[in-house]
Amino acid sequence: MFSSGNVTARVFERQIRTAPRGATVNRARNFYENLVPSFTLYDVECPDHCFRKFTEDGLFLISFSRNHQELIVYRPSWLTYTSDSDDTVPPLPRRASRFDSFFTQLYSVNLASANELICKDFFLYFHTHRFGLFAASTAQIHDSAPSPGAVPGVPSIDKITFILLRLDDGVILDERVFLHDFVNLAYNMGVFLYDDLLAILSLRYQKIHLLQIRDSGHLVDARAIGYFCREDDELFLNSNSQAMMTQDKNKQQSLSGNREDDAENNGLHHSQPNPENSFLSGIKQRLLSFIFREIWNEESDNTLRVQSLKKKFYFHFQDYVDLIIWKVQFLDRHHLLIKFGSVDGGVGRNADHLSAFFAVYNMETTDIVAFYQNSAEDLYQLFEQFSDHFTVSSSSPFMNFVTSHSNSVHALEQLKYMKNKANSFSQFVKKMLVSLPFSCQSQSPSPYFDQSLFRFDEKLISAADRHRQSSDNPIKFISRRQPQTLKFKIKPGPECGSADGRSKKICSFLFHPHLPLAISIQQTLFMPPSVVNIHFRR
Repeated sequence: MFSSGNVTARVFERQIRTAPRGATVNRARNFYENLVPSFTLYDVECPDHCFRKFTEDGLFLISFSRNHQELIVYRPSWLTYTSDSDDTVPPLPRRASRFDSFFTQLYSVNLASANELICKDFFLYFHTHRFGLFAASTAQIHDSAPSPGAVPGVPSIDKITFILLRLDDGVILDERVFLHDFVNLAYNMGVFLYDDLLAILSLRYQKIHLLQIRDSGHLVDARAIGYFCREDDELFLNSNSQAMMTQDKNKQQSLSGNREDDAENNGLHHSQPNPENSFLSGIKQRLLSFIFREIWNEESDNTLRVQSLKKKFYFHFQDYVDLIIWKVQFLDRHHLLIKFGSVDGGVGRNADHLSAFFAVYNMETTDIVAFYQNSAEDLYQLFEQFSDHFTVSSSSPFMNFVTSHSNSVHALEQLKYMKNKANSFSQFVKKMLVSLPFSCQSQSPSPYFDQSLFRFDEKLISAADRHRQSSDNPIKFISRRQPQTLKFKIKPGPECGSADGRSKKICSFLFHPHLPLAISIQQTLFMPPSVVNIHFRR
């Protein structure tokens, strides 16, 4: 830690003192205590676009047109101007209040067809090759007709298109289309990117599509996990079905007269397995097998085992069978964290009160290796001590410094305060685990959200990629080293406040990952355009 808060003194101190091994980046981030976005341009003249986010490396600002048809990509720049004023802090020229003084438009490209709309809340960045993954879809159909293999109660979307685009020049590299399916695109909930592996969860057909993003920019099918778990499962079942059909035909030929009619009436012709009716999915069978073995191994006496199985397994058997996959994320290249629950929770917005289960799935062995309920204390202990393994499930260097309670003393103290304040520890555990599995790239790596540097009201602003209710009061960022020192303020909306205090306003904040630059966007519900403010260091 630097002994001085003066930026010049810190530069000299950095020259004569070497940071501890592995702490170079953290020490460099301490300079952001002095380099803060302390100046605000209110109600900036800018295009009427939906601004999504900065990429993790800060090279691009992603935005969409208001009709949700076009992608517009900007390159962040920095305000430069000359002044002949003798003032220490000269006034900004009029042109500085324009959006194009800070951002340069690189290109605009159409991503959606006539009946499709771009999902403005979905975007994933493949930083190694500067690829961007976008999604466009048709309207959602809530009362869709039943379809073979589809989960009843899950809505349908006629067409979902995933577009892989090279952000350097806007060239579309590949597309992947899902027809009459449902993927939760809001805030990347149904899609997870880990290195070059992409997992897309089909809620409607309960299938996890694993794809690989090649260096050439092609999306290649790697595996599908759901009804089948191994690549040859379908081949094995089909060959077995054909063999049983052959045996049935031989039996039928050996029967004669009325016996043949009786056999036909008794359903002998229907003895071959029908995957849609006779079998549970491969992932569900592995889940039930793991639960059975876990309960079996709890007791050594066979009588107690049978009693335990009746109480814990067979009594809840149908409940386990009815579970569907809600969400999925990579833990590493070989393991998936899968969340199971009821159909209502899979498509509903508020599923916090519903029971849910978590399973760790090994993609190589196709085995379930762990299973927890959403009130399990042992899972919560893992989440508390190794939160980074859930939140930073990527090799991206920019996301390794997102604050969590496993890498920040201040975040851990806040978590323990909430734990001690909770009336029921079980309900507290459910509340904390409701965020698992984490949505991919859902947090900002900006150093201004580093809780070892700054303290702020997380009800008003945080690293999470979410809209929040707007406040008329500025949001204060206070120094951790000097608890009484205000470093800077962020105020969304007009400088003098809004004249209409009755309309509900929401705001979003886009922080650059390493520059003292932020954008606040305030808008009333269903009433664009927005009020865009730019916060930067002069």
